[in-house]
Amino acid sequence: MTRVLHILDHSLPLQSGYTFRTRAILKAQEGLGHAVRGLTGQRHTAPLTGEEPELHDGLTFHRTPGTPSGTRSSIPASIPASIPGLSEWQEIGALARQIEDVAREWRPDVLHAHSPALGGLAAVRAGRRLGLPVVYEIRAFWEDAAVGNGTGREGSLRYRLTRALEDRVVRGADAVVTICEGLRADLVTRGVAPAKITIMPNGVDLALFGQPLQRDADFARSLGLGDGPVIGFLGSFYPYEGLDDLIAAMPLILAARPDARLLLVGGGPAEAALRAQAAASPAAAAIHFIGRVPHHEVDRYYALVDVVCYPRKAMRLTDLVTPLKPLEAMAQGKLVAASSVGGHRELIEDGMTGTLFPPDDPAGLAAAMAALLGDTAMWDARRTVARAFVERAHDWSRNAVRYDSVYQTLLTRKQAISGAAA
Repeated sequence: MTRVLHILDHSLPLQSGYTFRTRAILKAQEGLGHAVRGLTGQRHTAPLTGEEPELHDGLTFHRTPGTPSGTRSSIPASIPASIPGLSEWQEIGALARQIEDVAREWRPDVLHAHSPALGGLAAVRAGRRLGLPVVYEIRAFWEDAAVGNGTGREGSLRYRLTRALEDRVVRGADAVVTICEGLRADLVTRGVAPAKITIMPNGVDLALFGQPLQRDADFARSLGLGDGPVIGFLGSFYPYEGLDDLIAAMPLILAARPDARLLLVGGGPAEAALRAQAAASPAAAAIHFIGRVPHHEVDRYYALVDVVCYPRKAMRLTDLVTPLKPLEAMAQGKLVAASSVGGHRELIEDGMTGTLFPPDDPAGLAAAMAALLGDTAMWDARRTVARAFVERAHDWSRNAVRYDSVYQTLLTRKQAISGAAA
């Protein structure tokens, strides 16, 4: 049994792709016989329960007290007050101290930090003081995520500082994990030794997503979906998701399939603009926004959808990072259509597990969707192949075993060093 302390940006009870991947990892590792706990930094925004640690969904999470402040007293005098990153420096220090406190009490064998780099740097700092090996897992480059979310600009000072901090953490960690080949290849171009990096692909907890519900025809009609094919998107509405291209394609899709409908479940920064675009579209009556729904109700909406569409725009973020949602859709027995950006091509084989179409191209999207909706004879076979792909290559209960070899390599190295020093 290995005792692993996971260092996190945020966790349950908050609900996001980040927290769902974390939950899946911790549950799978527990299933393998390991002892695991999570520790979040000051950006975890869920109200504290007043208990330390907290228990959510049977998992244990420690919290770092306080909120990011970046007071001048917490910043080395050598760092100019005018540059970005002052509050982040304070966060790193607070999180490192909390890691040390929890580690001295709970005695983990490994510190496993998950991006962003703030948590990674705190773990590297604490690991050196405690004499513990550190694994750093990169789920995305956060400077690119900020560009994709519309909150950052490529090449800006903050972009370059975030990238430099990531590089520093990668150098300081004993092992690095990425979720896909795109991220691994980019790190190698930065000079990271390939042997230091392990790919731990996104996965699905089939205990949660493995038993799709039956379609509720009455529920579908109550939402105005009718009895025709339904194209869906369930997730966060960020600009890089390309939902504006999907809405723009709807008139052309309707020209081929007048009974088709678009179901958009979720919300986010782009929601207001998307609603306005849909309202002005000649296809407005066929486009239905549901808003955010509780996570335990998501299956009910998946059951209404025939094709789940992911029209991500082409940019550095989407080319390097593989998303989780297409795998969940495949596990739910849904057809998947997606733009042919790098992150999608790493997950989806065109014509086998899904349909790929050109990014940033509503007409190309519409043509691909019309062809898919018109070829219902192949739907069952496509769904079967995609589901088998998830079971074979992206089931967390299997994928989590890959972490064991990383941990054991580091622990064996630590024992050898300790033995030599003795």
